[in-house]
Amino acid sequence: MTLEIGRISDAVQSAHRDNEHLAGGTNASYIPFLASVDPSLFGIAVVTVDGQVVEAGDTGFEFAIESISKVFTMGLAMEHVGADAFHAKVGADPTGLPFNSVMALELHNDLPMSPLVNAGAMSSTSLVPAVGAEDRWRKILAIQSAFAGREIVLSDEVNASEQSTNFHNRAIAWLLYGGGAMYSDPMEACDVYTRQCSTLITAKDLAVMGATLAAGGINPLTKERVVAAATVPHMLAEMTMEGLYTASGDWAYTVGLPGKSGVGGGLIAVAPGQLAIAAFSPPLDPAGNSVRGQAAVAQVANALGLGLYRTPGA
Repeated sequence: MTLEIGRISDAVQSAHRDNEHLAGGTNASYIPFLASVDPSLFGIAVVTVDGQVVEAGDTGFEFAIESISKVFTMGLAMEHVGADAFHAKVGADPTGLPFNSVMALELHNDLPMSPLVNAGAMSSTSLVPAVGAEDRWRKILAIQSAFAGREIVLSDEVNASEQSTNFHNRAIAWLLYGGGAMYSDPMEACDVYTRQCSTLITAKDLAVMGATLAAGGINPLTKERVVAAATVPHMLAEMTMEGLYTASGDWAYTVGLPGKSGVGGGLIAVAPGQLAIAAFSPPLDPAGNSVRGQAAVAQVANALGLGLYRTPGA
């Protein structure tokens, strides 16, 4: 199914108009920088696999990528160690618990279950082959930039705010080390993981990053291959299982697209072979997902009939 750009534009504009004043949710407060972001900001962007871009609202505002970064580090680690080895080491199952849960580790002998919660994400970071923290960081920043099609940069302000409050993640890193699921110095992995969450992106960037997955690993704007085509299905599967944390099953049930959220207010959904939808709005629900973002992305996906589980006549 090929979608006309006019139809996509109508869906995006309608979703922005219908959800611009949607109430509910609060900014993440446990990271001081995120609490200070204007909660009225709201943008939606769609990028197709042939590079067409549709935008509405605050799509040029730079916000912290946060947990969405886990997707791209996961892809980088998979490329280096192989999908089977990555699956064995990090897993592909939902935890059923919050994204920063220590209990999820305790219940599974200090082993991660998914690369899209904090424990598995730090394990993924540690799997990226590197000679020290700076080499590891350069590779992770480079993969984010390749997915976005432009140079992504670290926000020193966000990173300082994150590093000053990441004690919980440091504890998780040591638990992973004790369980044999940390493949570098645990504090190095925690530091680099914190940095990867502290880069700045826009809703348009996020849509380009998702469209790169939709296009089988080729960035639709730069035309450069970012990850192997064989890696993409595994990345999308991980996004389906845990991309929206404890709301991932509900998202699959109602929207039917692989997705990923971040506590900075970003959200992405990928329609393989067609396009990606991205949204940004800081207020979050209790699970850590953007309230307006979920509503808007779902509206666009449903208006365009993109759910992967739809059958003829549905």
